[in-house]
Amino acid sequence: MLHLRSLCNRFPLVRKAFAVASHICCVDRFVPQAAHSYLTSMASGTIRVGIIGAGGNTKKLHIPLLQKIKGVSVVSVSNRSLESSQRAAAEFNIPTVAANWSELINDPEIDAVVIGTWPHTHHTLVLAALAANKHVLTEARLAMNAIEAREMLQASANRPHLVTQVVPSPITFTWDATIQQIIMEQRLGDLIYVEVRSQSGAVPEEAGSSLSWRQDIALSGLNVMALGIFYEALQRWVGDAVRVQALAKTVVKQRTHGETGEPAGVMIPDHLDILAELACGAQAHLVISDVTGVGRSASKEFWLYGSKGTLHLDLNAQKLSLALQAEGGKLQEVHIPEDKAGSWRVEEEFIAAIRGTEKVQRTTFATGVRYMEFTQAVAMSYQTGQAISLPLTAV
Repeated sequence: MLHLRSLCNRFPLVRKAFAVASHICCVDRFVPQAAHSYLTSMASGTIRVGIIGAGGNTKKLHIPLLQKIKGVSVVSVSNRSLESSQRAAAEFNIPTVAANWSELINDPEIDAVVIGTWPHTHHTLVLAALAANKHVLTEARLAMNAIEAREMLQASANRPHLVTQVVPSPITFTWDATIQQIIMEQRLGDLIYVEVRSQSGAVPEEAGSSLSWRQDIALSGLNVMALGIFYEALQRWVGDAVRVQALAKTVVKQRTHGETGEPAGVMIPDHLDILAELACGAQAHLVISDVTGVGRSASKEFWLYGSKGTLHLDLNAQKLSLALQAEGGKLQEVHIPEDKAGSWRVEEEFIAAIRGTEKVQRTTFATGVRYMEFTQAVAMSYQTGQAISLPLTAV
């Protein structure tokens, strides 16, 4: 196992991602403790929420779903520009436009903060919000790297009266409980091999194509394509990896920066092959690719092979199938009972946790640290050609 503090010196991409993040992540120690206004119980009082980064997912889900919850008021918003903040406030009837994120976080009239920004600000904003005694729901991925994620988890642990939650990977909600039950009941037998594919069906873009935030290491850190989303889902069923080896390829090596218009070298891969040893004893193979679409359609699927059966989840077809050796070994569709089908309830869970009526499950900062360690181990492996053991040693 490797000590996290040594990673920046040993691995260039880790050092780059951490340096970029550190440039903006020096706020926590200087944000004064805000005089908090909720002296009455959160179980009965109105919960006042501020929004930092009212982007796509925040406008589609977080704001409207929070506004539907009785006793919740979205009272303030802060985007990257005043004009963008004003548009969001007008669209959702939010009464206050904060001049900047610091003003919003330190507003004594706010009880909880929803962070809808890109990963490069999550560490800064989470630490500042916790220091100001606010509950926090942050977008995924949790952080730029495992170092940041651990610091965020520690800050949360230092303030156990505050709720912290990271937006979960939602792609398998419908089937999670059923898959967990099949595995726990040993219907697959001993798990031997897991195959995960997230191939977008896209073909390589031309050199000079626009650089998205997901392809920009300054904004995404070590997060790569849909890796974290698929690994987090897999974690729920089979647990964590204990050893990983990865190969990476960047096919489109140069893009155009959307804001400056200048050429930008791409440091985040657009194709990944990962082999992993899981703590449960199985081996895993993950293929994550945005460039292998010539002659084939998109493929988003999980295969779980056991000594007694095989499970297949096809996300494109929205279909779960199970083959059991004792029943002839043929894949048959598994119909999900209504009471077993999970659904999106992120905002509801966040508010219920603040009120003390339930605990955060999807997703805790502890789980976020685990998938960020896996993400970092993958980066370390494809940089060095070495297998990396998990968990990484804590700071």
